[in-house]
Amino acid sequence: MQELDIQIICANTPQAKGRVERVIQTLQDRLPTPALAGGAREEMRLRQINSRDAGNAYLPEFLADFNQRFAESPRSAVDLHRPLTAKEDLARILTWQETRILSKNLTLQFHKTVYQIQTKPPTYALRNAQVTVCVNAQEDITILYNGKSLSFTIYNQQAQQAEVVSAKQLDLALKERRLPSKPAPDHPGRTGFATPLSKRASVTPPKSDISTLENR
Repeated sequence: MQELDIQIICANTPQAKGRVERVIQTLQDRLPTPALAGGAREEMRLRQINSRDAGNAYLPEFLADFNQRFAESPRSAVDLHRPLTAKEDLARILTWQETRILSKNLTLQFHKTVYQIQTKPPTYALRNAQVTVCVNAQEDITILYNGKSLSFTIYNQQAQQAEVVSAKQLDLALKERRLPSKPAPDHPGRTGFATPLSKRASVTPPKSDISTLENR
């Protein structure tokens, strides 16, 4: 928003926050995702929409109905939108951006992956340089230095580790990764296994006689 020179108006009053929360609550009640549909008034459930393509096809109809019910006319009809300038690249600006510091070998780590910067000829001016990693909606990565794109290769990709799941997505994550309720037929708990104690108990000790008792 700062790069596009757009002023952010925050909801600093309880009244403004209440309006935002009511809109979000209305959208969550009328247009939940198919995976979370379970109430009695969901628009997508009533229309038996259970795929992403069908949901996207229904959005224009939902938006028209929603705006007819809840939209309010602005105080002024003057259009204050500004045209984009030649320097404003929306494809780059509207991305997830994080800063990284290049190592002495011109590498950086981002989301469990090590990227190697490629330069011809190799230059040491980029050592300890601050770069910006941009990720768009298609998960394509661009590395920028002073606004210019750098070529890179994937040097190393770490093994997948446990990911942090937010509290809102915890139930869905547990549902997808739920373990089977019953053990497999070849589970050790079903077949049993031998232990040293069981083997020792199965051996019958020899009966002692008078001669062995005297020798002791």
